[in-house]
Amino acid sequence: MKSKISKLAPLLLPFLIMIAVNEWCRAHKQEKGYSRFGITAMNSNEVRTDRCTWNCHDNTSYCLEHHVRLLKPVLPITNRIYFGNIKLLMMTGAYGLANILLYVILWPFLLYRLYMRILRYRSIACK
Repeated sequence: MKSKISKLAPLLLPFLIMIAVNEWCRAHKQEKGYSRFGITAMNSNEVRTDRCTWNCHDNTSYCLEHHVRLLKPVLPITNRIYFGNIKLLMMTGAYGLANILLYVILWPFLLYRLYMRILRYRSIACK
């Protein structure tokens, strides 16, 4: 049993932590969330210069201009990667589904498999 828990923990703990943080933030937030397709987001859709809102998701250039400070020198590099990813996801015709499949399911599972392989090779090398 301990072996199964230690193998599943690296895969499940990040999701559990993310859910816990989101639910804690939801309980302590003051502003009204933005509603879209019958789902209410935690953030509002107000255009604000002091912090990101749901508007930044829909208008990335506004966010880059008003909210990004530390990464300004590397924006030419990161923007190519970021907008390339968005373009790739939009080319599927189902942006939301592709986003969830790639970044919530496939990418974490790939990292998990690589992590498990490293642990296995490490245990073999230590024998």
